[in-house]
Amino acid sequence: MGMPKLAGRALCAWGVMGMALAGQAAAQKLSDDKVRVGVLSDMSGLYADTAGRGSVEAARMAIEDFGGKVLGRPIELVSGDHQNKADIGASLARTWYDRDGVDAIFDMNNSAVALSVVNLARERQKLSINTGGASVALTNEACAPTSVHYTYDTYALANGAAQGVSRQGGKTWFLLGVDYAFGKAMAANMTEFVGELQGKVIGSVFHPLNASDFSSYVLQAQASGADTIALANATSDTVNAVKAARQFGVSPKQRVVPMLMFINDVHALGLAQAQGMTFATGFYWDRTPESRAWARRYFERMKKMPSMIQAGAYSAVTHYLKAVQAAGTDDGATVAAKMKAMPVNDFFAQGGTIRADGRMVHDMYLVSVKKPAESKYPWDYYTVLSTIPGDKAFQPLSKSKCPLVAAAKS
Repeated sequence: MGMPKLAGRALCAWGVMGMALAGQAAAQKLSDDKVRVGVLSDMSGLYADTAGRGSVEAARMAIEDFGGKVLGRPIELVSGDHQNKADIGASLARTWYDRDGVDAIFDMNNSAVALSVVNLARERQKLSINTGGASVALTNEACAPTSVHYTYDTYALANGAAQGVSRQGGKTWFLLGVDYAFGKAMAANMTEFVGELQGKVIGSVFHPLNASDFSSYVLQAQASGADTIALANATSDTVNAVKAARQFGVSPKQRVVPMLMFINDVHALGLAQAQGMTFATGFYWDRTPESRAWARRYFERMKKMPSMIQAGAYSAVTHYLKAVQAAGTDDGATVAAKMKAMPVNDFFAQGGTIRADGRMVHDMYLVSVKKPAESKYPWDYYTVLSTIPGDKAFQPLSKSKCPLVAAAKS
């Protein structure tokens, strides 16, 4: 028997209305008509090459690969330059969170900036996903329910460098670091590890960010007689410190160990000057077929291989969007909890997990820079000496000073 036309039209109308109401309910789970991702980075200073526009492009790639939408709404990407100043970074983050509806901020490749943004994220219940800053304080005293520390930290980097150098016979250390949160945290972590390995730190000196002349600092390190000079700085500061060490004949009489070294730095130095350096890294583009495939896509856009910050930005944005999709909302606390419940499995990390303190635990790699004759093609710079399992690389929860860890145990 056929259905009366009037009844059929009524049912059809109710069906359309039901679909509309369902769509409206789904939309109400989002804070507004878009999911907004912000990349807050050094776009113009000494850290720009290892993050900056490259991090923005990596985030754009992640959004494109996700389909440009989540929960039926477009994903918008915004970016800003923190100029390596905590007050500027905090001001931009406050504007993004409060006025512009940004749901999650990524990168923050300066520890002082990252620490200022974490405090705002805690207050606003928004996401702060640090893929560029290094200080382990971000998952200790400064940890927040809606913050994630993704790519690396001073603990893991110092741990890997200390282990690698001790195997090469390093016993006495001089620390040459940058004079702000990152350098001080790195120096503290390295001092801890050197002591555990029965070594000794016999001196230290700190220089301004983006120092113009390293001669006095390098001469102090050289005069110490330490067999290892550890650099607790990054990018152009590291490059210039290495060049000064070469100029003053520090190496090979004394071993120079960069605790935070990017592939961009090796490229800037050249293999002739960088060869033999051993350090820990969270990513190397030429390690697996998957990392090579993604890095070559990135290279097509940026004409250089990605740093671990840039690779981490892609992975973190992707993981965030997956969590939004799974949670059915862009609410900060809900998405943060979902991110911690989901494993990270991609070209950047396999079996990665985000702990209660916000630390994304994944394998790190101890690498050595190749000699010029060993490099077979452009950007073929590292020999991977060993894999450092995530639970051995990063600070264990037993050492954590994060209040969230204690709360989770109670």
